[in-house]
Amino acid sequence: MPELQSLIPLPDRPRDGHKGTFGRVLIVAGSRGMSGAASLAGLGALRGGAGLVYVACPQEIQPVVAGYEPSYLTIGLPCDAAGRIDGAACNSLKGAIEAKDAVAVGPGLGDCDATQRLVRHLFAEFDGPLVVDADGLNVLAGDFQSRAVHDGVIRGPRILTPHPGEFSRLSGIPIGDINRQRERVAREFAERHRVVVVLKGPGTIVTDGSRAIVNPTGNSGMATGGSGDVLTGLIAALAAQGLEPFDAARLGVYLHGLAGDLAADDLSEQGLIASDLPKYLPQAWLKIRKPQEAD
Repeated sequence: MPELQSLIPLPDRPRDGHKGTFGRVLIVAGSRGMSGAASLAGLGALRGGAGLVYVACPQEIQPVVAGYEPSYLTIGLPCDAAGRIDGAACNSLKGAIEAKDAVAVGPGLGDCDATQRLVRHLFAEFDGPLVVDADGLNVLAGDFQSRAVHDGVIRGPRILTPHPGEFSRLSGIPIGDINRQRERVAREFAERHRVVVVLKGPGTIVTDGSRAIVNPTGNSGMATGGSGDVLTGLIAALAAQGLEPFDAARLGVYLHGLAGDLAADDLSEQGLIASDLPKYLPQAWLKIRKPQEAD
């Protein structure tokens, strides 16, 4: 076991806890043809230990998302003719956001005026931890480059999970330069914008600007569509259980990579697909919990 695991705090699991004790997560994701992104993010949150997981997606794909996994709840949002969340979604989500301990937004969301308004609204207004991935990051790219994200008060912690291409759009730094100095550029961006950055790839970097780690788990089999969606839900679940954002991100990345390593041992790196990762997260939890519980 890489020694990093012994340094990561784990969420409390009191014996007298109930589903509300372990966090309520809302995931806003999906569009026509991208029901898998919403479903995989929901599974990541469930396997991350959240007590209640809600997946908000366009009404058009709600039956597909609901049928994928019975353990999360689904919320159908108004959608446009292209199967994306439409302009009425902000009002529809107001009640859903209340009492949520963490929110994740972006996987498979698509890009249109309505999704842009929704992402910006959540980024500015949600007062808890918000994990932003995929299309959510693309919406915010111009705002970060212009520093428009600082025009108002951001009410809660923000965790961004870009791959190098998305980070290039967020930062304006060419991908080649990012790959040559991953830790430095991620740390500087996190410090400048007061966010946690998860810069994905081999040796994923997690940093809040003052602290940074290089994740030791994971393998090339995880370079497959949907893998990042599982990570998004997993980090949101850990934040909902009370871990501070940097710890939620680094534990999520570690567990995600460890699940991938366990899956590859059984299935091969070539045969690994994203939906395998939630199936191996229970084994990953067992591997990191046993040494810590023995201390």
